[in-house]
Amino acid sequence: MTVQSAKSAKHSQTTITELMIPSYANFGGKIHGGILLSLMDKVAYACASKHAGNYCVTVSVDTVDFLMPVEVGDLVSLKASVNYVGRSSLVVGIKVIAENVKKGMVKHTNTSYFTMVAKDESDKPTMVPPLMLESKEDIRRFVEAIDRKEIKRSSQNDMQQSKQDWSLNKALALVDGERCEVKIPEK
Repeated sequence: MTVQSAKSAKHSQTTITELMIPSYANFGGKIHGGILLSLMDKVAYACASKHAGNYCVTVSVDTVDFLMPVEVGDLVSLKASVNYVGRSSLVVGIKVIAENVKKGMVKHTNTSYFTMVAKDESDKPTMVPPLMLESKEDIRRFVEAIDRKEIKRSSQNDMQQSKQDWSLNKALALVDGERCEVKIPEK
């Protein structure tokens, strides 16, 4: 196994800018969330592959909150940076900015975190270079990725426990007072 040299986040930072055209719009005249997700996946791949030096695949996406709508005619820039690396995985942070060039308005519309895994020629996970942390911001992003990873693991454990402890009576107590109606046919 060869020892890989660390690479900085700057080494693989990637920006993709695309004009939002009418065919990307939904019936409300705003850009489809799926279009933005596709572009986010594309920039995550480019960024992760630059760092890894290998083909990378998306294995998870952590919360995509659409903070503001994107309009037809906006220039959308997706800025990606490697925030964390594991053995074969990388967490890529993505910030989406929409710019209305006619009005000179710029707005932050999305932030998301894509977990990517590097693959070798045999389609097996392969080790990625360590991440060189060169600033307080780099360290903050790395630690936040660790925190998100731990929260996700804890949440998954809680869900597993919840599935094991599931009962109809507990479930009915939880939905009581919610905006739903329970109509279970009697056997």
